Amino acid sequence: MHFVISCTDRPNALDVRKANRDAHLAYLKSHAEQIVAAGPTLTDDGEGMTGSVLIMAFEGPAEAEAFAAGDPYAQAGLFEIVTIMPWRKAYPA
Repeated sequence: MHFVISCTDRPNALDVRKANRDAHLAYLKSHAEQIVAAGPTLTDDGEGMTGSVLIMAFEGPAEAEAFAAGDPYAQAGLFEIVTIMPWRKAYPA
């Protein structure tokens, strides 16, 4: 089953994002086989990062929640809001 994990950074937390980026990327790499798509959300000018969106495959919501909680960004307190929603790919087929 696929899940969308949508994370919004806390205001003025760019230093937290930068300090934990390498650990976050290593964490993603260790789960690469489950990633459908992943990347940061951006400011209107495309220059700054405001959060993260991941579409990932898990057996169920408990695994998705555990993954999100284990992300170094989450553990460092970067995110103000995290939502996890089941998702189904409809297009392209």
